[in-house]
Amino acid sequence: MSKVNLHDLKARIEAANVYALAKRTPCELAPKLSLEVERNIWLKREDMQDVFSFKIRGATNRIAGLTDEERTRGVCAASAGNHAQGVAAAGAYYNTAAVIFMPVTTPAIKVTAVERHGAETRLVGDNYDEACKAALDYAEETGAVFIHPFDETDVIAGQGTVGREIMEQMPRTPAAVYICTGGGGLVSGVGTWIKSVSPNTRIIAVEPEGAPTLTTSLKEGTPTPLEKVDSFADGVAVKLIGTNTLEIAKQVVDEVILVSNDEICAAVKDVFEATRTVVEPAGALALAGLIKHAREGKAPDGDCVVTISGANVNFDRIGHMVERAELGAGEEMLFAAAIPERPGAFLNFCNAMGRRPVTEFNYRYAESETAHVLVGIKTRDLEERAKVISDMASHDITVTDLSRDRLAKRHLRHMVGGRASADIPEVLYRFEFPERPGALTDFLIALDARWNISLFHYRNHGNSTGHVLCGFQVPKGDVDALEESLAKTGYPMAVETGSKAYEYFLRA
Repeated sequence: MSKVNLHDLKARIEAANVYALAKRTPCELAPKLSLEVERNIWLKREDMQDVFSFKIRGATNRIAGLTDEERTRGVCAASAGNHAQGVAAAGAYYNTAAVIFMPVTTPAIKVTAVERHGAETRLVGDNYDEACKAALDYAEETGAVFIHPFDETDVIAGQGTVGREIMEQMPRTPAAVYICTGGGGLVSGVGTWIKSVSPNTRIIAVEPEGAPTLTTSLKEGTPTPLEKVDSFADGVAVKLIGTNTLEIAKQVVDEVILVSNDEICAAVKDVFEATRTVVEPAGALALAGLIKHAREGKAPDGDCVVTISGANVNFDRIGHMVERAELGAGEEMLFAAAIPERPGAFLNFCNAMGRRPVTEFNYRYAESETAHVLVGIKTRDLEERAKVISDMASHDITVTDLSRDRLAKRHLRHMVGGRASADIPEVLYRFEFPERPGALTDFLIALDARWNISLFHYRNHGNSTGHVLCGFQVPKGDVDALEESLAKTGYPMAVETGSKAYEYFLRA
């Protein structure tokens, strides 16, 4: 496969027609963050676009370049968020009919935002891939022009204007630019421009640990689909990177960083404290990468720019991000402690905690010689977690750090107490449900009725995917038959029976 011509792409960026709708967003110094990481951090504020995302640039440039005949046929796209709004807004501006295919799980606020621009929305399937197939079928049937969210040259060139603005706005040549990465349109366009004018500036792509699209494809050398995609940072939750964007990334990206969801939430908090703006998870992804890089001593000295790529966040997701932000920043520790069931033990435990503020304390008597308590406490940083464990050990209290335990963070700390019967074996699974009407009913119908559900916990975070914890009693120990039944549901699942959190607080 021949490589994309970067000289041609740079010329396309220079000629990109985006400013009929896109703004020249500011590149702002973040003084408090700069002090904390001991280098200048600049925020490229694409959240300040009228559609609250950089996606308006690529969509505008692509539709601006259509012929009169193509505009007459109209355009279509598949997206659950920012690209949809960009295409809808550009279609309205250029008097081009737009039909946007969105998954059924798309939150109503995003559907309404697209329709507000005059586009028609069609809700199809549980995920982007199903909506995209419907959009492509529609394009073939009607002749409408399909606008790809990231893998078309004109879209990439439109996103590349972000890089051009950065280099025009910065008072000095940046040492590095950190860029949120999903399908690769932004990192390809920005990287192309910056490398062409400043080859020594490092281009650092940042991806979520649960959606390492670029990382996986770079390792394999070709676009490689992910088996599973964590949709938490939905703006970059892409299963397969583009063919063009991967070839460009190979030439312009110096390094890729993976960050956890908790680190992303911590960066959302940092952006809020710097700007008083609540951005979406993908909007804070690049900053999370820089902070992690700096913490590990790997960030380059000098000025570092991060893309704040979008602020299309559902209000009901904010609470979840706040909850996880302190864990990601090391400002909260969640742990299980084993305490003897005897008078005075609780006072000894409190003395071991010292004067650290307690964020939560969960305990239920279980008629044994040892009590297990689930505790959250305020900490100064990640390093203090080790000090907590040593302080507890000096009081003969055994502690297990659950700050990174998914079951504990997502479910256990929000559940009521109780244990199943010790006489009947129980197994525990974690599932991901599409957030659409009937998903739970479909799940129960697919199950064989002989399995008794002994535990069920579900939380809605305003995301397209719901997270469910489910326990089953297996009186005859036939786990293989149970898992064969569970596989029929079609929902992704993971075994949690061996989890320490389950052992401490839920197992009989």
